[in-house]
Amino acid sequence: MAYYQFTNETGESYGSFETFFYYDAFGPEHPPRLGDRGWYWHACFPGCLPEGDLSGPFETEEAAIKDADSL
Repeated sequence: MAYYQFTNETGESYGSFETFFYYDAFGPEHPPRLGDRGWYWHACFPGCLPEGDLSGPFETEEAAIKDADSL
């Protein structure tokens, strides 16, 4: 789990988002709680509850960060 800041096209930072890796630790016989295994991101300030929906899954953390910064 890590926090990053959104950046606009001029490189200015605003807001923040969290990335994390999810996998089903209980195995295939239990339905996944979040979705498929992979990297996810959501808008979130450190120490606060997430704002909005999860985005993902992505194969890599870099792909999740790129998707978040494309907003």
